[in-house]
This record gives sequence, structure tokens and C-alpha cells, in this order.
Amino acid sequence: MRIPRLIPLLAAASALAAPSAAAAHGGPHRPRPPKPAAAPTLVARATLPATTYLPGPASGAALAPTPVNGVTPPFPGQPVPGFSGLLTERDGTILGLPDNGYGAKTNSADFLLAIHRVDADWRTARGGAGALRVRGTIALRDPRRRVPFPLTREDRRLTGADFDVESIQRGPDDTFWIGDEFGPFLLHVDRDGVVLDPPVPLPGVKSPQSPDLAAGETPNLPASGGFEATAALRGGRILLPFTEKALTTDADQTRHLVSAFDTRRGRYTGQTWTYRTERPDTYPADAQALDAHRLLVLERDNLDGPDAQVKRLYVVDLRRTAPDGSLVKRQVADLLDLRNPGVTQELPGTYGLGQPFRFAFVSVESVLPVGGDRVLVANDNNFPNDDGRQPGKADDTEIVAVDVPGLRRVRP
Repeated sequence: MRIPRLIPLLAAASALAAPSAAAAHGGPHRPRPPKPAAAPTLVARATLPATTYLPGPASGAALAPTPVNGVTPPFPGQPVPGFSGLLTERDGTILGLPDNGYGAKTNSADFLLAIHRVDADWRTARGGAGALRVRGTIALRDPRRRVPFPLTREDRRLTGADFDVESIQRGPDDTFWIGDEFGPFLLHVDRDGVVLDPPVPLPGVKSPQSPDLAAGETPNLPASGGFEATAALRGGRILLPFTEKALTTDADQTRHLVSAFDTRRGRYTGQTWTYRTERPDTYPADAQALDAHRLLVLERDNLDGPDAQVKRLYVVDLRRTAPDGSLVKRQVADLLDLRNPGVTQELPGTYGLGQPFRFAFVSVESVLPVGGDRVLVANDNNFPNDDGRQPGKADDTEIVAVDVPGLRRVRP
């Protein structure tokens, strides 16, 4: 079931949980009870098995050949290690962007970077298969030699040793802009995944994996600390990439840089903001525009299962800052505490499928508004390392639809 059909389906699902008119009014002789505060609610879920392998060369050869959560590298093809970024097509198909594969530049040279087209047969309180299906792949590649540094493969297919792609937005011309953590870079590709321009670095910021790092130069961004989150304003004219980690030169490790980038001019505008996380060990994992000024920001810690503490959605307004200069934010949902009207049921040995529903993965990395007050949220399962649902079993890729009451009206 695709996204356009999701909205009426979820409305029907919400109606199932609503009391009848008579019950709501307590009958003709009873006082009307106070209306309970609306709570963020799970309305649909679909999953892709962790051991889904797509055609392509075997991968994971640089990993130790020992079992990890029931899976032993190398792998017979290209796994789908969850999604670090989501978009939707006009027909409702989900576009899912995995990251660089196995978490490091040194172990991901045989993982091919791609955007996957995904259909969802949603599971709601009324039933449904609850299954994701990959029905196509857009391979990221550089046949025009726009990337100025050496690539891993002679055929110019991009790999996880070249870029760590973590966020994706659509430009005003329907091309894609992708946020990378290694540079950090903004990568511009067409609808077929072909690189259109040289990767754009963030001025004054380099990570240890940056190919632009000069001999003896000290990076000022930690490894894997680049553009995990990138929002888009004005139909993709302006991008707002967030640094996932604070600059090493900043004494306050809760401060994350947000920079404005003009996609038509192909350069940063010089306008910046500061997003402050709850703790030094929590990170902005994704960001999406709600309107011309407000952003929905996903923030997470690095823990899963019962240990997880911060998997939250916040709203910020680019026009509102605190006295310290950071964006004022307001929490709108705790993904570890979602009302569950029967979409899933707790199973022995699993975590978070009962009441409340808990999206308790290490890398909760994608959020996408899909109309009204509803959003999609997805995990990067760090295949095969994460086992937040069931100890000893590699996590599946999950996408959930969540109703966040009043989201479109929230002001920080």
C-alpha cells in the first residue's frame, strides 16, 4: 500500500479506536468526561527482513568472518542495511537511502551506494501484511568524472569507501541532493543516480575521512560526524545540512552547526544556526521542513532496546533562538512511548512491540512528514550489528507511520 492510500487508511484506523458518540458524552444523564490529551500514536508498520540481499557482488569481505547476531560475513550479495534517509515519489513509492554499508571507510569498499524504491503493505490495527518490498534500485555512480579524487572502483560506481551518504532531499529541478559524512560533502545526482557536480565541502570543516585533508592538517569534526540530517526549504532551493557531531574545537559538545546552502547557485549562503542536543552523546539524525520556517528534527542517542533513552521528535523555528543563540525547540513525540492501538503485539523475547510501542533502535535516522500530522520514521539497522528488538537476532529494517497530534500547528 503506497503513501496516497495511507492517509485515508490511517484515518479509518484512528476511527476504530475512537469511542462512540454516546460513550463520549457519557449518555443523556451523565456529565461529559474531560477529553484526554491526544498522544503520539503508532498507526502503521512495515518491515524488511535483515537478511534481504539484492543482486550484486558479495560484500562484507573486510568484516571478520565470525557470526554476528546470527549472520556470518561475507554476504551473498548487497544487503539493505536500513535507511538513513527517506523521500516519497509522486505515486507514493518510498525512496530509501542506506548509508555507506558497514560503518567505516575501511570496511565498506564492496558495498555499492544506491537509493532503493520501496513499496509498503502496511500493518494497521485492522490488519495487513506489514511488509516492505524493494522493487527497484537507483545506483549512484560518476561516469562523467565529476568527483575529483580517486574512487574505489574503475567503473565509477560509488561505494561506502568513497562516501558515507546519510541524508537526501529533492532539488527544485527534481534531482537529488545527498548529505555525506566523510567530507562532509553535499553530493548532487540526477534521477538516475549520476553525479552532476563536484561534491561541495562545508567551508572550514573537515572530518578525519575527508579526501581534502592535507598532510599534517588536523580535522575539526569527529569521524562520521558530518551531514546525518539535511532539511530542504522552498521546494529544495535551500538546503540546511546539520553536523551530526559537534566541532572538536567547541567546548560545548551539544552544539551542532546548521548551514544554509543555495542549490541554484551551488554554494553556501553564509547564514548559519546552532541546534543544541539534549546531551553531548545525542545527535540530530534527520530534519524536515514543516513550512517556510519550522523544521521537524529527529534526535537520538546511541543505545537500543531497554537501554535506549532518547529517540525524540522536536520542532524548531528558524526565527526563534534562545539567549545563547541556539534554536528554541519543543518536543512533540517520544518514539520510545507511542500509543499502540493494536498495530503490533508483544512477542516473547522481543522488545517494544506491545503497549506502548517503542522504536528503540540504535540508529533511528529517518523522519518524513507525509501529510496532516503524520510522519514516517525508519531505522538504519547497522547490519548485522544491531539487535534492539531481539537479542542475538539482527534487526530488520522497519518503517512506521506515527500520528503526532497538532504537529502542523506546533510553535516552539
